[in-house]
Amino acid sequence: MTDSSKRPLAVFDLDNTLADTAHRQRFLECRPRDWESFFAAAPKDPPIAEGVRLARDSARECRIVYLTGRPERCRRETLDWLSAHGLPEGRVYMRRDDDRRPARRTKLEILRRLARDREIRILVDDDELVCEDAERAGFPVLRARWATPSAELKIAQEREGRT
Repeated sequence: MTDSSKRPLAVFDLDNTLADTAHRQRFLECRPRDWESFFAAAPKDPPIAEGVRLARDSARECRIVYLTGRPERCRRETLDWLSAHGLPEGRVYMRRDDDRRPARRTKLEILRRLARDREIRILVDDDELVCEDAERAGFPVLRARWATPSAELKIAQEREGRT
């Protein structure tokens, strides 16, 4: 049961929702994929205006939560990036470094846990499979379609459990 005195949650993905990963996609296009370079380049991601604006607007009524498939080892750089781009404060949920499950599974697991005591007002994510599974589970979803989709990133999210 949701405690009505608690603010609802607005849950935001990072990559290609708030952060434009286009400049680092090249690290996923080579074989083998260069994951270290891919994540090392994340602090240089330009912010995506539409996503940033939505996060700031959502913070007026909701508590912001960030839900990313980035590995835990990227936490410091991720927190610094959020702060540097003026995003609202919020808890950041990241993938364990050794977790290779598809993003749709890891994210849905966390959403369900969050929903135990808070209303999830919205999930904003660019991953179509994450969005579909969240909607099937009854969560309100806004598809972040403002970044150019990357086939390589989609494979990484679904098949390799990397982001």
